[in-house]
Amino acid sequence: MSDCVSKYRRYSEHLKNKFGVKVYKLPINLPGTCPNRDGFKGKGGCVFCDEEGAGFDALPPALSVAQQVARNKEFYRRRFGAEKFIGYFQSYSNTYLPVEQFRRNLLAACGEDIVGISVSTRPDCVTEGYLDALEEISREQGVDINVELGLQTVNYRTLKKINRGHTLAEFVDAVDRVKAREFEVCVHMILNLPWDDIEDVIEGAKFLSAFHVDYVKLHSLYVVEGTKLAEMYTAGEIQVCSLDEYIERVGAFIRYLRPETVIQRLAAKGPKGRVLFCNWGLDYRQVVQTIEKYLETMDICQGMDFNYL
Repeated sequence: MSDCVSKYRRYSEHLKNKFGVKVYKLPINLPGTCPNRDGFKGKGGCVFCDEEGAGFDALPPALSVAQQVARNKEFYRRRFGAEKFIGYFQSYSNTYLPVEQFRRNLLAACGEDIVGISVSTRPDCVTEGYLDALEEISREQGVDINVELGLQTVNYRTLKKINRGHTLAEFVDAVDRVKAREFEVCVHMILNLPWDDIEDVIEGAKFLSAFHVDYVKLHSLYVVEGTKLAEMYTAGEIQVCSLDEYIERVGAFIRYLRPETVIQRLAAKGPKGRVLFCNWGLDYRQVVQTIEKYLETMDICQGMDFNYL
């Protein structure tokens, strides 16, 4: 048996240790787009992305940033006993706005009990102007900065299949730029894309570990109505792997991931009522519990195979 106390580095525990109190992310949902939608890089976006751009679990984008922050603060305080918060710009590519608008959004999210700002974006949308704005906000408002980059896979052929509109080179460049400012980096990975296998998953863990990525979000693929992926799924052109295989892939990823990297999520939450496939018909919490039971049963600890660098 291994001697690790926890099977993986949990985000909630990390935040409690870092800030000394219970910290929750406040999702901020803004109207927007990305270069893979408006024709600059491509049309239609990634094959799995619907019109809401991942903002389905947030308040309506018609509300101002300040209104969303205030409402979510009240909810998370009442529901979960949260004491401090991270303003999380979640939907679309948030660094694809005019820089001044981007700066105003950041300022509107700052205030009482806000200890951090997290900005979700694409690797090909990280430029110096946005990083300057983030640095300014961090310095003036005293908040931590975290940049979330959607990568999804390290298989460059799969990146083409899912119509990401960028390659690994843009990701490497983005991480270098963000790390140069001493901001934290979070990376999204989908571990069961139909064109990937477990070797791609392991290579993904190694690749992110080599860059000393601070956080990862592991996602299980879901299929939303009205997307290109939905067309492929309905036509039988793709198959989603079994739950057992997904769990095996998560275990492999964790084994090869550097011990210091914090895991924010083990699976995905899909939009309710609009999915053709999501988490094998199980609730998100059931999937997470099944994964954690597997880690215990197989005695898998984060970084146990981190011996390649």
